[in-house]
Amino acid sequence: MLDFYKKALVSLLGLLLLSILVGYLCVQRTFLHIPLLPADTSRFPWEAQPETDIYEGGFSSIKIGDTRYSLDFELSVSKQAKHPFSSIALVFKDKRGQPTLVDLSAFTHVSFSVKCSPANVLVFAAFTVAEGVTKPEDFLTYRSPSAFFSCDEQWSRVELDLTRLETPQWWLEMFHLKLSMTDYRLDQVPKILFGSSFQSPMEVASRVQLNELALEGRDWRYLYFLGVFLLVIWGCYGAWFFRRHSQALISDLRSKIQKDRPLVAYQQLSVEPQRDKEQAAILRFMATEYANAELNLDTMVSRIGVSRTRINDILKAELGYTFTGYLNKLRLTEAARLLAGKEDVSIAEIAYLVGYKNVSYFNKLFKEEYGCTPKSFNALYDKTSAASDD
Repeated sequence: MLDFYKKALVSLLGLLLLSILVGYLCVQRTFLHIPLLPADTSRFPWEAQPETDIYEGGFSSIKIGDTRYSLDFELSVSKQAKHPFSSIALVFKDKRGQPTLVDLSAFTHVSFSVKCSPANVLVFAAFTVAEGVTKPEDFLTYRSPSAFFSCDEQWSRVELDLTRLETPQWWLEMFHLKLSMTDYRLDQVPKILFGSSFQSPMEVASRVQLNELALEGRDWRYLYFLGVFLLVIWGCYGAWFFRRHSQALISDLRSKIQKDRPLVAYQQLSVEPQRDKEQAAILRFMATEYANAELNLDTMVSRIGVSRTRINDILKAELGYTFTGYLNKLRLTEAARLLAGKEDVSIAEIAYLVGYKNVSYFNKLFKEEYGCTPKSFNALYDKTSAASDD
């Protein structure tokens, strides 16, 4: 059994380490955090492009400073255009540097730190493909759900919900869509944008600084996978443990029975039966009378004429047992033999046959000797016997 418990412990530690590793990886994949800065190390490569109302005849402008480690730009909004605006777009690129559509559906938020001088109200927009409307070469046909945020000369943390952006009313009217058609999908996004709003200062140079720009999300598939994975591997371990535990216990019981079956008394008598008459008398008497429920040390003293002290000294010296210990050894060995040879046996009957009046006491001693109850022993032995026959 010791070898089994060693293997079980090693397997348990291995599974714990594997579970921790897989759990860590799954949690990392579940709680997504994808930085967009620095730009050249982002999972979604992008290129900054200025966009203004110049094509509408406006004079708004934008001057881009840093786009590598932060978004640092200066915008100025002019009143000349009907819809004045100035913005910086982050256009997503593929590995070849060509514009591409990226899937942001796994993300629920965009977060960043921002500082504006002077105070400003800016807009964030995510351009998305609108089925039946969008034309790849015309960004105006892309739906651009957006959200507004404020900033001032102190750094502030902003987190925008990507699932609750609002589609501009003018865009719906432009393409004759119902105002209720506000649903959008983030699985095909060509770019995101930061820019001025109708509440931005006019005719004033406004500096905007953004850093720690990142996409946040939750991909619950990995947690589902983790749950199934843990259920399967620990379920398999549990099944393996109980199966191998039963096999190890059966093997241990068989070994113990084989070892104990040739009773110690007979082994000693067969070696030198005449070497010590007192020893021979003690062993012979116990081997033939152990099933007597009334047998005790006083009875043995009166029957064979050997003193109590002498009986215990001989048993201790020759066998390593006291009178009571050796008597229980003989009885339990015979009980194991009887249990191994019978199916659906009465435990009480076995207890009485080997000399025990108290079944509970018999069960206690048997479990201490063999590591399981008599009933479990009988069931295990029947199971292994059936397996051997197959």
